[in-house]
Parts: sequence; structure tokens; C-alpha cells
Amino acid sequence: MGTQKDFSQAILALAIASPKHIVLPEGRDERTIVAAKRIINEKISPLTILGNAEQVASAVKAAGINSSDLQIIDPNTSNKTAEYAQSFYELRKTKGMTIEKAAEIVKDVMYFGMMMVKAGDADGLVSGAVHSTADTIRPALQIIKAAASVKTVSSMFFMTDTQRTLLFSDCGLNQNPTAEQLVDIVLSTAKTAKQFGIVPKIAMLSYSTKGSAGGADAEKMVKATALAKERLEKDFDGEYVIDGELQFDSAFVPDIAAKKCPLSPLKGNANTFIFPDLGVGNICYKMAERLAGLNAYGPILQGLAKPVNDLSRGCNSDDIVATAAITAIQAK
Repeated sequence: MGTQKDFSQAILALAIASPKHIVLPEGRDERTIVAAKRIINEKISPLTILGNAEQVASAVKAAGINSSDLQIIDPNTSNKTAEYAQSFYELRKTKGMTIEKAAEIVKDVMYFGMMMVKAGDADGLVSGAVHSTADTIRPALQIIKAAASVKTVSSMFFMTDTQRTLLFSDCGLNQNPTAEQLVDIVLSTAKTAKQFGIVPKIAMLSYSTKGSAGGADAEKMVKATALAKERLEKDFDGEYVIDGELQFDSAFVPDIAAKKCPLSPLKGNANTFIFPDLGVGNICYKMAERLAGLNAYGPILQGLAKPVNDLSRGCNSDDIVATAAITAIQAK
């Protein structure tokens, strides 16, 4: 996946090779319908669209989509709503949930879609064209929850240009992760890399390279690097490289790495960057996108028991298609 075009083509090919059922809960949005047409035409994934049944069916027909090629579900009238309400009540009853309240909540397309994934009636969910990140993540954490071995759910971006694919994490979820939380982020991001055929070469980023500057934030990355190495050696199946703490130039530019950290196993060839906090990660991915012209795919959620992914509300239909393909690959 060396280039932006390569990445786009590769994720579509991977999704098509092993189709997974994706649910799009934002059926009232035109971009969702346009994306659905491409997903169906290119046989990327079996598809369910949620929303008012008549409105969605009308939009699907107007777009030239054969309604038999996808499933349209209205949570207000579905024969699954009562079953999902009971299941949601069981999940949340210790938090004060009542069956009556659960019956109303699961009529919301976001909660209904999450319950589809939880029940195995869909393999993954893509949302965010209309809903906020919080509206996507909250029901995901309540219903899907973290995978058994993960304590910290995180997010990452694929950053691509004409030469390479890079992974940035965490750029969208954890504000100030501890060293232990950073280890979960490392493991999840390494797993994501391997899912997409990328050997993770992981740089634990800081304002310091190998002790060149002191301070608690640099020490956090030193500790996280040591703990992550232990976990990778124990739990991670496959090739990887990790080093830290490193400044970005020491991690990414071979000539500078040779001068600043000649013993680093990365040798300035990192492709996976773990940021010390959300502020740094979010600023850096946006700067890379706007100043360097990299294409950003994400935020991709990591560490959930089943895949759910968020979109920017400024996304276009191609973004939805790409995210659906990524979600399908995560579901394998």
C-alpha cells in the first residue's frame, strides 16, 4: 500500500475478497445513499440502511439502486426492536435502565444499528455524516464495548500520499493517556497495521530523543515504550519494530536518525506514530493533511469487540465507501 491510490484500491480489494455486512444508520443523508450505490455496484459489502422506510426506499429508488440489493430497516417498525430492547435492558440494567426506556432508546438509528452489530445481524457500523463523534462512540462503548484484552479504546488515521501509507494514533479519542493506556494504543495500532498488510514500525513520539530533554511527558513515553515492547513480544504475532522516546525527525528522517539516535532499530523509517496526547495527535494529523497534502482516512476506532467507525460530518460519499471497506476488513 505504497501510495494513496494503492491504499484506496487495496482496501476495496480486501473488502470485496471477504464481504462483511455493514450497517449505515444515516439513511436520511444523501451522501449515504450515493455511497450505498457504489458499495452495492462494486460488491464491497452486503448493506443495511436505517431510517424511515418510505423515505429511504424513495431515495434508493431515485438513486437507481435495486431495493432487493440491500436491506432497509425502520427501527420504529422492525420486528427486531423488541428483542433488541430486551438485550439493551440486560446490558444496562445495573446502570438504572428500565425496559420501557430501553424500548424507546433502541428506536434511535444509532442504538438500533449498534444492537444489530452486537447481535451478529451485521458485522460492523459506519456513522458520523450526520451524528457527532460522541453520538457514535457513546452507544458503541455501551453496547459493543472493548475487546476482551483491551482496556483502552482508541482511534487512528491512515495518512497517505503518492509515496507511502502512515499510521497516526491516537488523534481523536484519549485526551491524556497514561503510559499503560499508551501500551493499549500501541497494541491496537500494531494490530490495525497488520490487518492492512503493513509491518508496523512504531515510533513513540516526544519532544525528546533518547534523553535529550527531561520532563514528565518524555519520561511517560520512555515508560510506555518499555511496557509496549514487553507486550508486543508476548502478545503480538508477526514482525514489528518499536522505539522511543523519539522526536519526529529522529523517527522519520534516516540522516537525522543516524546523528541523533544511531542505535535506534527504526533508523528513521517509522511508519506508525504514537502521540503522547490527543492535542499533539489531532494537531499533527490536521497539519499533515492541510500543509503536506496527505489524505486522511479516519478516525478509525480500535479496540472495540466489533468494528464501529466514525466519519467527519464534512465527509463525502467516497469517504463513506472507504470507511465501510475499512470496517469490513476490521471485521475479518
